[in-house]
Amino acid sequence: MNLKLVSRDGGLMSPLSWIADALQDLKSQGLLRRRRVTQVLPEGWCEVDGRRVLDCASNDYLNLAGDARVIAAAVEALRSTSIGARASPLVCGRSPWHERLEHRIACFEAQPDALLFPTGMAANVGTIAALCGAEDLILCDRANHASLVDGCRLSQAKFRVYRHDDLLTLEHELRKDSGVRRRWIVTDSVFSMDGDVAPLQQLCDIAERCGAELIVDEAHGTGVLGENGRGACEALGVEHRVAVRIGTLSKAVGAQGGFVAGHPDLIDYLWNRARSQVYSTALSPAVCAAATAALDIIAAEPWRRTRLEAASEFFRTQLRIAGVETVFSSTGPIVPVILRDPNAAVELAAQLEQRGFLVGSIRPPTVPRDTSRLRIVVTTAHQDEDLARLATAIREELGKAGLQPGDRRSRPKP
Repeated sequence: MNLKLVSRDGGLMSPLSWIADALQDLKSQGLLRRRRVTQVLPEGWCEVDGRRVLDCASNDYLNLAGDARVIAAAVEALRSTSIGARASPLVCGRSPWHERLEHRIACFEAQPDALLFPTGMAANVGTIAALCGAEDLILCDRANHASLVDGCRLSQAKFRVYRHDDLLTLEHELRKDSGVRRRWIVTDSVFSMDGDVAPLQQLCDIAERCGAELIVDEAHGTGVLGENGRGACEALGVEHRVAVRIGTLSKAVGAQGGFVAGHPDLIDYLWNRARSQVYSTALSPAVCAAATAALDIIAAEPWRRTRLEAASEFFRTQLRIAGVETVFSSTGPIVPVILRDPNAAVELAAQLEQRGFLVGSIRPPTVPRDTSRLRIVVTTAHQDEDLARLATAIREELGKAGLQPGDRRSRPKP
């Protein structure tokens, strides 16, 4: 049944009249998002609202989401079991496919055990809220993903924010409150909007000096960094010093879901206390099969990380040649071009789409005020000639918009 609220003059009414004004306010600030339809095409391309464009916005870093072997694994699982898991893992939703994936994650992460969550956000929110409580103190990086921030708030712990370029303040905040039960530092390993890597070695040093525990979300590090692709903790040699490592299966792994890998006691505790896992229907068995296959490919084909690194460096070089200044990150596949004004970010992204490139236009509240940006993502599917064309297009569109490439007006306020 399709019920509609109709006004006296025949127009369609909103059930909550204030929403229309709120949407208009978002639009006037350049912050209104619209729903679009994207069809994934092979080798890094997609079709958006009927236009074929190079996908430079997704997080499919290793080009595995459409890999034939990953898809075949999902199809095999579909043929042998149900589409849905039917219930939460604790009730009857943990199938042999879930068990295999958890075992594969534990092996991949070189940990004794692992636990699945329905999404990366569920892993972050559920893990932090289960481990931390009102008697604790959490120091959370200001550039962390919203899910980490939400987990910190939900825990009801004393919650303070620090900047990873100001670790003296972090240590001061950890030391100044003596009446807390436990101290925690929460950070992304690779910051999703800036692309830079957290100073994990220094954070481990501070945690050890201050009696704190470190929680690291490797969402954008898994599959991308480290000799074996385990992320920034592996790359920086601090895996054994980090208390809790969280990861996601929806980015470089190309599937869906989140996980925590670690000591069996930690996994058993989260199995019993992480509400986002306890009270959510489990992942589809087909998704579990796909993620297992993708992790096998990541382990067997390290050339994907090598290619990603080379393509990312090539693109940054092309931007430098074009005179386009980027900030925050100096390496890796996430390349932000700061425009400050949200309307400028939307307009430049639209112009680049007209020229055949899909890039993210990122605005508050996802990023701080005055740091709206183009968020460009390089993947192993991208060819050098296409990345060179994109760098040229960015330079030209910045010029047309009145921002000269490298103009300091395009940088965020301090």
